[in-house]
Amino acid sequence: MELQKKLEILADAAKYDASCASSGATRKNSSGGKGVGSTGGAGICHSYAPDGRCISLLKVLLTNRCLYDCHYCINRRSSNVQRAAFTSDEVVKLTLDFYKRNYIEGLFLSSGIIRNADYTMEMVIEVARSLREDHDFRGYIHLKTIPEASVELIEKAGQFADRISINIELPDEESLKTFAPEKSLKRTRIAMGKIRHRVENAKEVRREKGGKRSPDSRFATGQSTQVIVGADSSTDQTFLKRSTDLYSNYRLRRVYYSAFSPIPEPSSILPLKSPPLVREHRLYQADWLMRFYGFDATEIVSDDLPNLDLDLDPKLSWALRNRHLFPIDLNRADKLMLYRVPGLGIRNADRILGIRRYGAIKIQDLIRLRVSLKKVLPFIIAADHTPNTRELDHETLRSRFAPPPEQMELALSPSDQGSPLGKVID
Repeated sequence: MELQKKLEILADAAKYDASCASSGATRKNSSGGKGVGSTGGAGICHSYAPDGRCISLLKVLLTNRCLYDCHYCINRRSSNVQRAAFTSDEVVKLTLDFYKRNYIEGLFLSSGIIRNADYTMEMVIEVARSLREDHDFRGYIHLKTIPEASVELIEKAGQFADRISINIELPDEESLKTFAPEKSLKRTRIAMGKIRHRVENAKEVRREKGGKRSPDSRFATGQSTQVIVGADSSTDQTFLKRSTDLYSNYRLRRVYYSAFSPIPEPSSILPLKSPPLVREHRLYQADWLMRFYGFDATEIVSDDLPNLDLDLDPKLSWALRNRHLFPIDLNRADKLMLYRVPGLGIRNADRILGIRRYGAIKIQDLIRLRVSLKKVLPFIIAADHTPNTRELDHETLRSRFAPPPEQMELALSPSDQGSPLGKVID
């Protein structure tokens, strides 16, 4: 098969994996200028499409042949799709050619499972090893690892990659047994735990050596994972609890939420259509609140309300459920409470803390900070503003902030193209 045809097949097969953002690594070019490329911190993103459009990373599978029969995967063993496989040298050649043409900034490489997990990992690692050692490639490399592979191989992958990841796919063991019988959440957690230990050990060695890199400190800067939303009956509460576990116990850099997309000739146990794309967006917003705004998953969802409100962003929804905490005085509230005000992001909350040291916060100050007054005024007290009781009425506020029906209809419409990563609404 021609290389171009392989690229079309294997780049398309990789599009369902969203967990390929930059690690923020700072691998610099060699002092003599003989190395190829460098990582420039943040900003490396996503994929290289088979139609020639540059999306910054060459994002491909080594092969879409697979021993596993995961029901939600288009590349599963029983799927009737055209199969292809790169050699390690072909992926190396593509990466270098595209980089030198300024099409990409790095490589995201995953693979179907062939022969066994260790054999597949060896092939994936060989690509990264050749790029680093044979071609002195300094660009970004993200390798998708396989939890069933040996610890030694996962360790070796981390020595060549800037970031490594293992997809848990579904949030609990019961769902995995139903939809991906060859996979085990327990094995994945064990592998993640060992990666966390190795990442932290490498950081400690670098600290001891004053930031200098050495063979024993060379390891990926972090790990990430992906979960599929809407393929099973898991609630948003289940997803957010699993994310909390992964962030706290394994120090993951990011959990990616990918709305299930119907695939050709689907398994009979899969849903017939994708979930509302706005659900994926709300999960990203909730995840953002947990990572940066000091929220706990139990505050965002509960046994009584296990799913996120599709009409309102999670922070606003929380505020409406906790109206007894509002309005808060911008001139007296602590930082964490300012973070919880709808309409205030972290940056503006921190600015308010600085401004009020020199004088009372007024509405004009919020205007200068470009705060959304419509959203923030019902929840705050300023030197020249106090909301009336009616403004904090639940139904009044909900109708005020809920999107119009035609906008929700658009957000709820199914799509087979996936969706962009969500951004939290202040």
